[in-house]
Amino acid sequence: MNALLEVDGLTVQLPVAGELRTVLRDVSFSLDRGSTLGLVGESGSGKSMTVRTVARLLPDGADVQGGVRFDGAEVFDLRTEGLRSYRAQDVAMIFQDARAHTNPVRTIGDFLTEAMRTNDRMPKPAARKRAQELLAEVGIGDSERRLRQFPHELSGGLLQRVMIAAAVAARPRLVLADEPTTALDVTTQAEVMAILRRMQREYGMAMLFITHDLELASAVCDETIVLYAGQVMERQASVRLHQDPLHPYTAALVQARPEIGRRVDRLPAITGHPTTAYEAPDGCAFAPRCPFAQERCRTGVPPLLRIGPSETRCARMPGLRGRMARQQHTDSPSNEEVKR
Repeated sequence: MNALLEVDGLTVQLPVAGELRTVLRDVSFSLDRGSTLGLVGESGSGKSMTVRTVARLLPDGADVQGGVRFDGAEVFDLRTEGLRSYRAQDVAMIFQDARAHTNPVRTIGDFLTEAMRTNDRMPKPAARKRAQELLAEVGIGDSERRLRQFPHELSGGLLQRVMIAAAVAARPRLVLADEPTTALDVTTQAEVMAILRRMQREYGMAMLFITHDLELASAVCDETIVLYAGQVMERQASVRLHQDPLHPYTAALVQARPEIGRRVDRLPAITGHPTTAYEAPDGCAFAPRCPFAQERCRTGVPPLLRIGPSETRCARMPGLRGRMARQQHTDSPSNEEVKR
């Protein structure tokens, strides 16, 4: 089966203070129809920039190398009508801050019906009826009253449901979800994710899902990509990511997450600070923070290595495989571990 979305060797530079700065470096992945792919990593790793590049929402002056293909068509070759159709019907985006992406002086009804009336030329009564149906689908009752309300009159959870309703209104083939539950409490987060997953199954949509929550990625995503400094560090089936991490960065992220069944005085933390793509040193970008790094890790960018169906950008694989998982509940590897 051909992939719905293919990202091939994507490198993106953005103009900052008169010079181009790299934000993504040689990012490649594919996403099949109906599947969910997670993007995880620290802030500045390139998660949101990857999604915005797929949606072609980059600022003026951006330099893009590599390819983004949707259903076989190069996204950066689309012009006018093709690009409008791509954004309005094929791909939908759900942002993490619903209040920042709704107009505070326009009603929920205006927000939901605008695209239907503009793109589909739907009459106002029909668009309003469809908006009521969408609100019911995402679990919002008393739809007639809700359509008359403004964004500030809705709670964060309700407003995020409205965002999901707007995203699936045209039944897109791909949903780009940029941390859609970050600002919500745990209970509301679960409700919103259940709605999103149900609608994904009903409409057969693929989803590119950004999150900081490794547990959520494991529950929601078929596969997960770990990004660091604008590069893919690892790609693996989500259920395997916790059990058998293939990159020291992934292992460190897994180790740093809290566990309900384990009591500790302090969670392990990754030393140093996150590195952006334009700050990345020669060699492995994670080497300055990696307890397993050797001299060879600091010369030459390691390629992505395929290990079965998975990939990792670590020059010391498969020698470290398994040892990192065993180190998860210790503060740091021993000197012998590092040497080997």
